[in-house]
Amino acid sequence: MNKIRKGDEVIVLTGRDKGKRGQVSLRVDEDHLVVDGVNVVKKHVRPNPLKGTTGGIVDKTMPIHQSNVAIFNPATGKADRVGIKLLADGKKVRVFKSSGDEIKA
Repeated sequence: MNKIRKGDEVIVLTGRDKGKRGQVSLRVDEDHLVVDGVNVVKKHVRPNPLKGTTGGIVDKTMPIHQSNVAIFNPATGKADRVGIKLLADGKKVRVFKSSGDEIKA
């Protein structure tokens, strides 16, 4: 079970974008995820008249390692760790470690 999923609001813990918040838009693989507005780089693209694209410099969001982000807890307004709780009916749910509240996804 992934502790951070698509659609979760996360906060960046380390790096150039430390302190920024954003929503996870894509899980690239088991360890990397793409967060909106975080780790944005400039990419130089060539014009391609066959595809109808113009050249220039475009902004591209690159993946970030999941160890560099933490889930955002709206109740406290801070970053929080994620735990897994087993319910009585056998389902697993994600909870905030600090409060034990279930994460709404």
